[in-house]
Amino acid sequence: MSIELLTVFLFTFLIVGLVLGLPLTFVLGGIAVVFTYFLWGPEGLFVIPLKIFGGMYSFILVAVPLFIFMANMLGRSGVAEDLYRVMYHWMGSLRGGLAMGTVVICTIFAAMSGISAVATVSMGLIALPSMLKRNYDKRIAVGSISAGGALGILIPPSVIMIILASFTGLSVGRLFAGGVLPGLLLSSMFIIYIGVRCAFQPHLGPPVPPEEKVGWGKKLTSLRAVILPVLLIVGVLGAIFSGAATPTEASAIGALGSVISAAIYRRLNWQMFKEVCYQSLSLTGMVIWIYFAASAFAATYHAIGAPKLIEGILMALPGGRWAAIIAMQATFFVLGMLLDPTGIVMITTPIFFPVVRALGFDPIWFGVLFVVNMEMAYITPPFGYNLFYMKGIVPKGITMGDIYRSIIPFVLLQMTGLAIMMVFPQIVLWLPNLIFG
Repeated sequence: MSIELLTVFLFTFLIVGLVLGLPLTFVLGGIAVVFTYFLWGPEGLFVIPLKIFGGMYSFILVAVPLFIFMANMLGRSGVAEDLYRVMYHWMGSLRGGLAMGTVVICTIFAAMSGISAVATVSMGLIALPSMLKRNYDKRIAVGSISAGGALGILIPPSVIMIILASFTGLSVGRLFAGGVLPGLLLSSMFIIYIGVRCAFQPHLGPPVPPEEKVGWGKKLTSLRAVILPVLLIVGVLGAIFSGAATPTEASAIGALGSVISAAIYRRLNWQMFKEVCYQSLSLTGMVIWIYFAASAFAATYHAIGAPKLIEGILMALPGGRWAAIIAMQATFFVLGMLLDPTGIVMITTPIFFPVVRALGFDPIWFGVLFVVNMEMAYITPPFGYNLFYMKGIVPKGITMGDIYRSIIPFVLLQMTGLAIMMVFPQIVLWLPNLIFG
């Protein structure tokens, strides 16, 4: 059977399995087992456990449960409440200040957690009622939290980047460094958009009443709440970027720091610790099983020779190599509306990254573009994770339609930011080159 026909069958079965709503792990793993058996016989099946055991011995994957634990612990520690109080004191008097400050807090949480759920849920519970109480437009309020929370998978330490690195062989440290400036760029774009829009339409984000404003003494005192998050960010990212620790070792520093944070805020107890461990185990188990199944699928995909076929198709597109890059970004965007970003990483990296290297593009640059696209996936209907997080939090009167409409301008801003990073790749590459040479 020809490579072309095998490739068509492979992706047809993949699409059918996903459309039927089957769990991604079973779809990927099942296709790998079936194709391996019929193409190479029972003897070929030994490759699948070899791939699984190879993944089990991957040192970099140890960072995944540790960063997930760190994020869950920080979500329970009380850091979010203190950060919101600081932002309320310093930015509440501005038009749209509470929404802009919420994006700032989400940016800080992104640099501490590595996943989007922590900031989204925390700010949804803390900032959203506060904004609605002060007559903020519900779309500005909900959109700022959903979009700001999504920064958690772009700004390091990012769990998605760790998984991406394990599949592509890229340096986690370089990916982390590459995500810093793009994350700050998108965060700044969100803040500027909210500020400009509220300046022209004050009713969307009115300042807090004069009686709620505080003096400089209280503002300066409140800044103590920033010390702990800054120390945690410097401890984790500083250890990685200075070369003092690998990302896996730094994840252990972050996990310990999150426990200390909870203890300082007097939130640490056995019940809370046990619940955080169970949550982390559940999420890690999901990620790792998808990883094993995707490893088997990737092995089958490479064995039938499909990468060369896909590379030939993309390189033959009219418009040259940039047309291929744009086609890949469009594919990521469409998949992001339908699938879990972790699964998209594992399905698409064996397909597209060999092509990116063959076309002569920097894989770190492309990897960060990929993560930006996955960040969009978290707020893109119909299956954006952050949209469902928000639906479980918002008060009565805010519908799923309101949530969908609230993120439209933020998705457009992310698309604009993605285009800027494509045109000016040094936004991504400058910091990795500066730190790692």
